[in-house]
Amino acid sequence: MTAARHFGLALSALAVPSIYAFADGSGVTESSLASMPEQAVSKDKSHYTIFDPVPVDLMRELTPDRPDKTESPYTVDAGHFQLEMDIANLALNDSAGVRTRAWNIAPLNIKIGLLNNVDLQFVFDDYLSVRTHDHVTRTTTTQSGVGDFTPRLKVNVWGNDGGPTALGFLPFVKFPTNSDQLGNNSVEGGALFPFAAKLPAGFDMGMETGLRFLRNEVGRSYHEEFVQSVTFGHALMGKLEGYLEFFSSVSTERGSGWIGTVDFGLTYAIAENVELDCGCNAGVTRSTDDLNVFSGITVRF
Repeated sequence: MTAARHFGLALSALAVPSIYAFADGSGVTESSLASMPEQAVSKDKSHYTIFDPVPVDLMRELTPDRPDKTESPYTVDAGHFQLEMDIANLALNDSAGVRTRAWNIAPLNIKIGLLNNVDLQFVFDDYLSVRTHDHVTRTTTTQSGVGDFTPRLKVNVWGNDGGPTALGFLPFVKFPTNSDQLGNNSVEGGALFPFAAKLPAGFDMGMETGLRFLRNEVGRSYHEEFVQSVTFGHALMGKLEGYLEFFSSVSTERGSGWIGTVDFGLTYAIAENVELDCGCNAGVTRSTDDLNVFSGITVRF
């Protein structure tokens, strides 16, 4: 059996049981219902679909997956759309005599609420520009073009419309649509499990664990990459909020290094369905970009 077939079977095994179990909300247990506010439990939204949208007065609070790397377990309300986009994203790295500067302009995530606890997402790296300067050979190369396309499906297991905690399941597959050798031209994918909890003193916590199946740098085989992150958020002043996050990624590929970043940023809700953000991700390991700064926006329709 080829590595690609292993990859496909693993994704199917992760996705199918969870979608079957939770698409109708049956993943919500009596104990989780008991912990939800009475108002949230009394409003049954399970019958709403993309063809029968959730009324505006029943829509949940805007909870985008950005700007931190930890995904949100909450889905977009059925029948509604959400655009999450970097306005600009700059990554800088200088190691082993090679300096890299990478711009990513307007990468976006378009979300469509299918059911009350299921949304479909389309992630696309719009425009990329990478400039690499080798101090040893004194050569400079420049690449520019579009990036890869990644459809994702998010299923909320519990806590979508109330309660102190929430859990989600997010399988995804990346398709190689890049130009100018800005990707590895391979189908890759995996699944993430985001979790959120409300803490005392007005703090919010997000956690995530996940597994990615990635193509080896040499050869046609695939390897696994394990992702973990934790983030804490709190209101600072009015509608201005801040967050602090630690992200880790460990690969099973031989010779690969541990990726670790400390991330922080701000969000500001300028309207009920519009949020601005900015952030900075600082690499704390040798295999990570030294610095990644960005600004972005989320709009819900």
